[in-house]
Amino acid sequence: MNRLHTWYCQSDHWTWKTQSEVLPWALGGINLGDSVLEVGPGLGATTDWLRHRTKQLDALEIDPALADSLQQRFAATNVNVRCGDATKMPYQDGGFSAVLTFTMMHHIPTHELQDRFFREAFRSLKPGGIFAGVDSLLSVLMRLFHLGDTMTLVSPHTLASRLLSAGFTDPQIHVGSTRFRFSAKRF
Repeated sequence: MNRLHTWYCQSDHWTWKTQSEVLPWALGGINLGDSVLEVGPGLGATTDWLRHRTKQLDALEIDPALADSLQQRFAATNVNVRCGDATKMPYQDGGFSAVLTFTMMHHIPTHELQDRFFREAFRSLKPGGIFAGVDSLLSVLMRLFHLGDTMTLVSPHTLASRLLSAGFTDPQIHVGSTRFRFSAKRF
């Protein structure tokens, strides 16, 4: 992430917005179950909110420095942090009741790798599990936050078919003004 993006993601404003607006909007009415995997927690604003809503929360972060920081921060909690790649997750098949991701998918550099991530999310879910999250829509601010950084946007208009191709059923996509939320099930 560039400096502007890092600064904003560390801000009190982002933490407040994420925890009071984005996460309740994204997960309203969704039963997370007892074993949740958060993919791409970044600086942990979402992790801190999620850990109070499930028995066990695993967090997979690709950046070694961020993963180490999160491990230290959540050491005495119900959060287990691992450093790893969303396109080849180090988890057993069917281990989670929910797989979640928040404003991370656009950091996956290609559509092919994003599709691999969707297949990995599917593989990691128990039957009856849910894959859900949020990602951003194109805007001037998104472009500024990603100068010199990866930004491969996921189109909410093609996401349902991509999730169906990964094996999910009942994909739900809801587009807001600056972001979209999604959910899909594994049966």
